[in-house]
Amino acid sequence: MAGLSRRTFLGAAGAAGLGTVLGTQLASAAPTGCPQDAGTVAYVGSYTSTPPAGHGLDVVSRTGTAPALTPVRTVAGVPDASWFDRSHDGRTLYVTDEGDPNGAISALDVTTANSPRLLNSVSSQGSAPTHLSVHSSQKYVLAANYGSGSVVVLPILAGGKLGPATDVQQHQGAERDAHAHQVVNDPTGQWVLSVDLGADSVYVYSLDTGSGKLALHQQVTLPSGAGPRHLVFHAHGRYAYLAQELRPEITVLSWDAAAGKLTPLAVVPAVPAGSTGDLFPGEITVSQDAKFVYATVRGPNTIATFSVSGGGTTLNLVSSVDTGGDWPRHVALSPDERWFYVSNQRSGTVTWLPRDPATGLPGAVAGSLAVPSVNSVFFA
Repeated sequence: MAGLSRRTFLGAAGAAGLGTVLGTQLASAAPTGCPQDAGTVAYVGSYTSTPPAGHGLDVVSRTGTAPALTPVRTVAGVPDASWFDRSHDGRTLYVTDEGDPNGAISALDVTTANSPRLLNSVSSQGSAPTHLSVHSSQKYVLAANYGSGSVVVLPILAGGKLGPATDVQQHQGAERDAHAHQVVNDPTGQWVLSVDLGADSVYVYSLDTGSGKLALHQQVTLPSGAGPRHLVFHAHGRYAYLAQELRPEITVLSWDAAAGKLTPLAVVPAVPAGSTGDLFPGEITVSQDAKFVYATVRGPNTIATFSVSGGGTTLNLVSSVDTGGDWPRHVALSPDERWFYVSNQRSGTVTWLPRDPATGLPGAVAGSLAVPSVNSVFFA
């Protein structure tokens, strides 16, 4: 299946065992009940169709400022959950189901954050949807179908449910099949950007929020074989940082919201000079103060830390720290930005590492939670 092929494309799945667990285990998919002090709630996604089979959607919590993740329950009916976003009012959670050939997007009521309730699931009009985002208008969910290389627009109905697609935009790769890997709107909400790994491109669309139709405005073509995966914006919105999966690099781009124009400026290595072997960046994120950018790199299994200077124009690699697991697909910062949470897909572990607020640097792994075929953590 294309979804499975995507997960095994770089040898990411099928590793033996779950590795050493430093903290508590999520031992079964049965509900465990809610702890007396639920603390900060987070949602953990894992692949149910990739061996060893994950749980789909798990709810976990932190107590107070302690970093450890405590299992709460597994939510039934959400297979192959791999990406999350939440409505602005915090009442609805949207989740990808990386099915192939029939991908889906689910809506869940999270009014009670630790007890999600499935509202409905609708077709993503493609295969293996790997990413979604709630448009800033709060009228649509945008999703990227990796398997079929397309972007879909899904209307948000009363109560948070999703309606049938209002538009599907098909990408075309020049040298490889298109594989849309991300879709987000820019900080102004005027534009929609989709990153396509197979087409080596970032597509810029306008979205008619009345009709739910996309119109292509710009296609930024990157060097052949770059494999762009995910991008994030600097806090002031004039620059973006793009992680490339097939080369261990980050591309710095300028963003002109008035013109809807994205322009590559510089390419920065994501690994120290002389690095060899598998070198595949995964996720990228930026600190709230925009002083640091972080990227996971699969192969060496590290978090790369970049300092940001020049008002956002310049990245410098300052640190590469072991994630304590194998194949770090995703990294999330805790709401207080004092901890990193890394989803190590091959070892089936979520590890947490402290973050020094002064230097921005990660420390050594402080604990771990076992989740087979884990792919991401999302804080409510």
